[in-house]
Amino acid sequence: MKLQQLRYLVAVHENGLNITAAARQLHTSQPGVSRQIKMLEEELGFRLFEREGRALTRTTHAGEEIVARANNILREMHNIRRTSQDLRKAEGGTLSIATTHTQARYVLPPVIGEFRRRYPKVRLHLHQGTSEQIAELVARDRVDFAIATGSDDLFPHLVRLPLYRWHRSVVVPRSHPLASGGKLTLRKLAEHPIVTYVFSFSGRSSLPALFDAAGLSLDVALTAQDADVIKTYVRIGLGVGIVASIAVDPVADSDLAVLDARHLFDRHTTWIGFRRGALLRTYMYEFIERLAPHLPRRLVREAERSETQDEIDRVCGGLAIPVREGG
Repeated sequence: MKLQQLRYLVAVHENGLNITAAARQLHTSQPGVSRQIKMLEEELGFRLFEREGRALTRTTHAGEEIVARANNILREMHNIRRTSQDLRKAEGGTLSIATTHTQARYVLPPVIGEFRRRYPKVRLHLHQGTSEQIAELVARDRVDFAIATGSDDLFPHLVRLPLYRWHRSVVVPRSHPLASGGKLTLRKLAEHPIVTYVFSFSGRSSLPALFDAAGLSLDVALTAQDADVIKTYVRIGLGVGIVASIAVDPVADSDLAVLDARHLFDRHTTWIGFRRGALLRTYMYEFIERLAPHLPRRLVREAERSETQDEIDRVCGGLAIPVREGG
């Protein structure tokens, strides 16, 4: 059994049993991947995949177990390399982060700028997407950190630490009736088409559920992942925008009226997460602390030793988690 075979096995499983896609990811040939998988099956004495002709149709029960163990082995190999680099005081390395547009655009720039000046030899990779896309990158072990909000069910295997809390704001052109209409209510919002995030339509904070509970209908004109896109369509009169308060820039968005909606919508918590059992390098602890000074290395290491998210939440229970607003 070779590590190369385990890499091929995991890649095939991650790519939906598509050997061509796995070969492309591994920068090798399709026949080479197929041959190594068959050799591994022969050595193990059972099939890892069911087949119809040359196509793989599903992973067998035994295959699922082997894939899980292979993932653990490959992760530990990665950890060993990181340990070696830390012990040799290597300043280089990589840091891959998956996050949403809002975090990448409005929260991370100053932190990444400071981090880059401190660790110029560390290669940074920033992936943007929805919670589902971030979860896919985590599942494929493609990132070191995930930074997202809510969506707990998508990230069961991560150590998740609270970064900050935030509220939603409503944005409209200054000439819009809501801009001078007094205190905002759900009923007033329901009188206008809405432009908001895609993620607002799933989970406990679902906008349709909120309006339904109030006996109101929600007219959704447009959903988008990008707060800047939402504000663009608000400006052309497509509807009333509902965005994260941190995504409002007092200078760039001075043409918009920003309405307080804290009394209408739940407060949200943005977290940073990493795989349970992953080995964090020194610069990774520093990145977390630069992003969230209330999460020093000592506390992060204590959270690493926790076996469940409930234990992690207890570790973080006494923290003063900051609230971030726009500007």
